[in-house]
Amino acid sequence: MNTNMNPPHGHQSGFVAVVGRPNVGKSTLVNSLIGQKIAIMSDKPQTTRNKILCVLTQPDAQILFIDTPGIHKPKHKLGEYMVRASESTLREVDVILFVVDATQKMGAGEQYILERIAAVNTPVILAINKIDLVSRTDLLPVIETYNTAHSFNAVVPISALNRDNLPGLIGEIKKYLEAGPQYYPEDMVTDQPERLVMAELIREKVLHMTREEIPHAIAVDMEEITTRNNGDLYVRAVIYVERESQKGIVIGHGGGLLKEIGKAAREDIEKLLGSKVFIDLWVKVKKDWRNKEGVLREFGYQ
Repeated sequence: MNTNMNPPHGHQSGFVAVVGRPNVGKSTLVNSLIGQKIAIMSDKPQTTRNKILCVLTQPDAQILFIDTPGIHKPKHKLGEYMVRASESTLREVDVILFVVDATQKMGAGEQYILERIAAVNTPVILAINKIDLVSRTDLLPVIETYNTAHSFNAVVPISALNRDNLPGLIGEIKKYLEAGPQYYPEDMVTDQPERLVMAELIREKVLHMTREEIPHAIAVDMEEITTRNNGDLYVRAVIYVERESQKGIVIGHGGGLLKEIGKAAREDIEKLLGSKVFIDLWVKVKKDWRNKEGVLREFGYQ
């Protein structure tokens, strides 16, 4: 772990754990940092590895933002296990980014996270989000309260929604990154193993339920994967075919076949992730897509 305030010149890379209570704007912040919406998925309870939420690539650095599920007061054995896994992650990253809501007073949830943070020797940056909703006068007591509770390496007021002071936040993070390589291609914004598995599960159901002429003409593009406030997963996927006649086959009479495809895929995905999933399927025609290099890249085939 590098805690050097003046890292070597050259390219830097490192991991940042994003922590904070629900609804403080962690997802909005990650999306705003890379300038587009990305998939945010719940970690499977049985896994010990944390998933990369976002890959931010700049000319001089690549920052890998990861989720740390389980930063909460455990109510059962599984919860205890998740907290232990999360605390291990907090020790292994280069920076902890603690996101709080400027409009909310510090409560038991924040205090519990601060206790976990205090137990590790990792630089911690406090990002006070939603400053667009409070006056400067109201913001100062919030900063003072958190500074009294913990000795942060930096405190950065931001508005993730309006992108206020995000360059300043990135600048603070870079102070604690090691000199290192670019781990991922510069056009990669999220680590998507589960996204790809879900796309394949949907495609599998299409293949099982359609005629012989369909299989090789099918591509599945996962347009949106988001976690709703109640913890359920929303998935919007587009099934691409090459001809209008194929579109009709996949949709079926009165949309019946598409519903069956969605139902079967949902059952498998719920087993995979261990959470409730809502699948919104669409069918679109992209003529002769198998022969178009740009489209092939878009669908992840190259």
